[in-house]
Amino acid sequence: MRNQLGIELPETVGAYQVRPYMGLDQDQPYCGCIVSQRKAGHTKAGDTKLLPSIEDAILASGLKDGMTISFHHSFREGDFTVGMVMEVIARLGIRNLVFAPSAVVNLQGFRLSDYVKNGTISRIEASGIRGELGDALMSGEIQMEHPVILRPHGARPRAIESGELKIDVSFIAASASDEFGNCTGQIGKNPCGSLGYSFVDAHYAAKVVVITDTLVDYPCCPTSISQQYVDYVVQVDQIGDPEKIGKGAARVTKNPRDLLIAQRAAQVITASRLYKNGYSFQTGAGAISIACTKFLAKTSKERQVTASFALGGITAAILEMYDEGLVKTLACSQSFDAAAAKAIYDRPGVVEIDNADYANPYSKGCYLNHLTFGVLAALEVDTDFNVNILTGSSGQMMGGLGGGPDVAAGADISIVALPIIRGRTPSVVKRVFTCCTPGESVACVVTQAGVALNPKHKHYAMLKADLEKTNLKIVSIQELQSLAESLTGTPKPIPTTDRVVAVVEYRDGSVVDVIRQIKTEP
Repeated sequence: MRNQLGIELPETVGAYQVRPYMGLDQDQPYCGCIVSQRKAGHTKAGDTKLLPSIEDAILASGLKDGMTISFHHSFREGDFTVGMVMEVIARLGIRNLVFAPSAVVNLQGFRLSDYVKNGTISRIEASGIRGELGDALMSGEIQMEHPVILRPHGARPRAIESGELKIDVSFIAASASDEFGNCTGQIGKNPCGSLGYSFVDAHYAAKVVVITDTLVDYPCCPTSISQQYVDYVVQVDQIGDPEKIGKGAARVTKNPRDLLIAQRAAQVITASRLYKNGYSFQTGAGAISIACTKFLAKTSKERQVTASFALGGITAAILEMYDEGLVKTLACSQSFDAAAAKAIYDRPGVVEIDNADYANPYSKGCYLNHLTFGVLAALEVDTDFNVNILTGSSGQMMGGLGGGPDVAAGADISIVALPIIRGRTPSVVKRVFTCCTPGESVACVVTQAGVALNPKHKHYAMLKADLEKTNLKIVSIQELQSLAESLTGTPKPIPTTDRVVAVVEYRDGSVVDVIRQIKTEP
């Protein structure tokens, strides 16, 4: 069968039933009810939840073969907790687990693929599986009976709340906690900032284990996650390295090409009639995005325009805008660098938000529905404005879905900023290898060769009229694609087998694409 994007999909992948994406305004049937795994507790004066080791906590949680475990990725590539927990689980001989973190990133000192090979992990659900795990799955080095389910950040809380993803034991790395589990990521030896990704896990998991390297007197203040949701607390030497939070994510560029693209993306924002006091934005943590934030700050200062809020993963560049009075509130679901990690604690307008509050469309309100501008990174975009942020030019896993599909759908104006080529590979193509964000939700594509407006976007006429008053070069997406291909030549198709490695879900649980295993040379 084919979905609304014309992408051919299998009806089932193993036991997974494919529900094809049918368009932005064609939401999948949804039960509308909340399904929680959380069980009532009973505590008495003098009790403690503090256990001597991770092993004791795992045994106390009742973790057994076939259950589902979760983690948050707020430490990103500086995370130590996942490795510590998985090592103990494997040693205890617990097998066939569903591994359901908020995201999979490159982790220090161990290989997640080894836990798939030895049978500890049999299923994976996350927003991305980049790094050695993704490489092993795409190449066929490891093969799983069930496909990996990839969800954008707004879809994960929807899946948990609806009971599609039932978490048995959640392990939450917190930089400070008391012995009853009141905990936070804002203070302690190794602060990671917002714990927004783990709120939904704490609220809905059957058992919650807080792992900390800073045990504080009761009560922990500030408290991000309440003791009401926590079953056990374990103290370890170090849960992560906050200096590595920004590795592979938040970085500053000096590349003239990227700076030009960033400047033009900022111009698209500041040329729009929607850019006025009270606007809102999300710019992300990629190199072009951070540069765009700096250009936006410069213009905002010159014109004395103040944003009501900035959203999502917060960086030092956005924090600087807050400190200069250029944005009133930073709604932080993730802290993208060490500076942002410390900001929630000492700046009253930098607030920690639940990831469900950030992006879940199946709720009574989410921040993204109030977003004016969103700047998105991409590996590829095609002539239908579909965006690929997962797979690279050789088919390898390069990123995660993140909040991109959510931002594109929620923002009034969504801007994809990318170079037309990277090395000898076109970034603007006839058809993306993996569709992650449907083109109908993308307002424009900004490159060094010009700005392409999407004629099918709801605000096309307004944005076109505003940009025609500027010196920005407006081109068609077909022109960008032709130019890219003239510089690189026509890329050879990436050969794949029929075997589906991963399913790419949209925020409503429908399927926008599937990823097939790369065919290797004999």
